Amino acid sequence: MRAVIQRVNFSSVEVEGKIVGKINKGINVLLGVEDGDSIQDVKYMAEKIVNLRIFEDADEKMNLSLLDVSGEMLCISQFTLLGDCRKGRRPSFVSAAKPDEANELYKQFCEAVKEMGIHVETGIFQADMKVDIQNDGPVTVLVDSKKQF
Repeated sequence: MRAVIQRVNFSSVEVEGKIVGKINKGINVLLGVEDGDSIQDVKYMAEKIVNLRIFEDADEKMNLSLLDVSGEMLCISQFTLLGDCRKGRRPSFVSAAKPDEANELYKQFCEAVKEMGIHVETGIFQADMKVDIQNDGPVTVLVDSKKQF
């Protein structure tokens, strides 16, 4: 499982001209599910992301987590994060999970985050989405459950 996490002032996702998910202060998570991912990856990613200390404290140090600031999460499924660009010019997506499996683990991730007390909004799986992100900082971090980076 791979994620791009952006600290945001606000973020929203639109499908067919209608906003389907919207948050204020918090994080925007673009989440890719890899073939072979399991509930262990879901648990690792949910715990890691919710507790990442990427929000500033009173001393302007990144010491606070999403939980600490009562932030929200907008989670967007994005299989293109698994694109392998090392060979040729067209990314290969063979390592991305099949849609049914990916959607199930994506939903489980969102539920795991909700169970930690975070308000979660989502996009629509496999839809053409327009994502509006006001990155705060900017702060952007990458997390991979296989710890490949």
